[in-house]
Amino acid sequence: MERRVAREFRHKVNLLIDNEAEKDYLYDVLRMYHQSMNLPVLVGDLKLVINEPSRLPLFDAIRPLIPLKHQVEYDQLTPKRSRKLKEVRLDRLDPEGLGLSVRGGVEFSCGLFISQLVKGGQADNAGLQVGDEIVRINGYSISSCTHEEVINLIRTKKIVSIKVRHVGMIPVKSSPDEPLKWQYVDQFVSECGGSVAGLASSGGRDSKEKKVFISLIGTKGMGCSISSGPTQKPGIFISNVKPDSLSAEVGLEVGDQIVEVNGVDFSNVDHKEAVRVLKSSRTLTISVVAGAGKELFMTEEERQREARLRELERQELMHQKRLALETNKIIKEQQEKERLRKLEISQKAAEEEERYRREIEQITAEEEKFKKEWEEDWGPKEPPKSLKTVTAEVHSPPRSKHKKDLKGVAHDQLETDDVDEVNIKQDKQGFQKYVEDFDPYSMFTPDQIIGKDVRLLRIKKEGSLDLAVEGGIDSPIGKIVVSAIYEDGAADKHGGIVKGDEILAVNGKILIDSKLAEAQATLAKAWNMGGDWIDLVIAASPPKEYDDEMTFF
Repeated sequence: MERRVAREFRHKVNLLIDNEAEKDYLYDVLRMYHQSMNLPVLVGDLKLVINEPSRLPLFDAIRPLIPLKHQVEYDQLTPKRSRKLKEVRLDRLDPEGLGLSVRGGVEFSCGLFISQLVKGGQADNAGLQVGDEIVRINGYSISSCTHEEVINLIRTKKIVSIKVRHVGMIPVKSSPDEPLKWQYVDQFVSECGGSVAGLASSGGRDSKEKKVFISLIGTKGMGCSISSGPTQKPGIFISNVKPDSLSAEVGLEVGDQIVEVNGVDFSNVDHKEAVRVLKSSRTLTISVVAGAGKELFMTEEERQREARLRELERQELMHQKRLALETNKIIKEQQEKERLRKLEISQKAAEEEERYRREIEQITAEEEKFKKEWEEDWGPKEPPKSLKTVTAEVHSPPRSKHKKDLKGVAHDQLETDDVDEVNIKQDKQGFQKYVEDFDPYSMFTPDQIIGKDVRLLRIKKEGSLDLAVEGGIDSPIGKIVVSAIYEDGAADKHGGIVKGDEILAVNGKILIDSKLAEAQATLAKAWNMGGDWIDLVIAASPPKEYDDEMTFF
């Protein structure tokens, strides 16, 4: 794909540019752009080599070589061309004129282009643009018309029909002998009144229409001379004004174009007819466009000075444009940085909010799971009593394994067939109480059981355990202790555990550092799992001393 685009681009370059140096320059500026990625500089450099309308298609050929992120800005900086024709209708007799100036003609080896528009004038309001090429007037093609023929064609009808297409460039050529040059609309600095007299009635940069009244009664004359303009700039112009004359007194100057005298239109009269009209009356009402033909009567030195001034003005405008582009670039970069900063902040806030939401969901799920497990393990299976109880169903016993050290869950069961090896106390009902040869140091460290009366109980699983506990490592008590023994429960029938005893382990699982909920869950699980017995390691609570509470009489 990229090779095909590059191949088509080179073909287009070879087709439109003959000069090898210009081709090399074009390739160089493209390479420099891909290194610096400075788009305004690239477009400015391209305009130096794409310097005539026939080369404008190169902008379209270059566009696929521009990164996607720059293509919108590229379209904004490059000239907007259009192959479509646009037709407008203007009133030639409007008091403010057509409101446009044009350049070109067949004698200049180019078409006719709009070079200036009067802001708010007819042409401007109709949507015409500087840089539009006029292709038809009143239905006639003007491709082979001279400048003067175009002016005459405009004057043939009251309503002027103009068809244009937008090119975006202006021809620059003061005389047929000079080489034709082109300038882009944004680089073009129009001359006084435009290059065509009579098409713009007002609004030029330095040309303004004014009306003067002259009375020749009792005077020797106006004190000025007139001349006809050249082919490319037809009209009647004041060529000389005597100092202190009547013309000087009313403000007429060399270069003013006479457009009307006593109601007679001077835009299409010859010199002889103009002299006759000016001499036909002793009172004159003269309309002139100030300075419209000033360049026609300049000396060579004045022309050069004027050209230098125009060039300096053009360079200043270009400099200001470059500054504006750089400023806009800086502003855009700052705006983009601010946008990215705000986006990053919003993304972080969204991520933090999402993390917080997930944590809350996880905590809620864990709480629900724990609550469900607790209800399954500890939920009342009969009318609740005043205190929490541990209840469990009786299951058929699995085969048990013989381990004497009781160290861990895998070592928590004693083989019932080896009763002869273990000296066990039994109560009258046959329950096992304490395993007498139990060694607590096989399960606990000395620090954990120092000063405690540690015993191993084996309780037979019949009915419910009916034993309540309280405390926990995170409670003020700091340990798991028996808070109640309910009557006729398995714990009560066993008789080896009483209220206040500390539960150290259940079936080999040590509960010294456990919380209350964990201890309750461990007791319920041990009671409900398989087997006929549950092993509890307790620290028996010391017997209560009643001496201090007795009163003798």
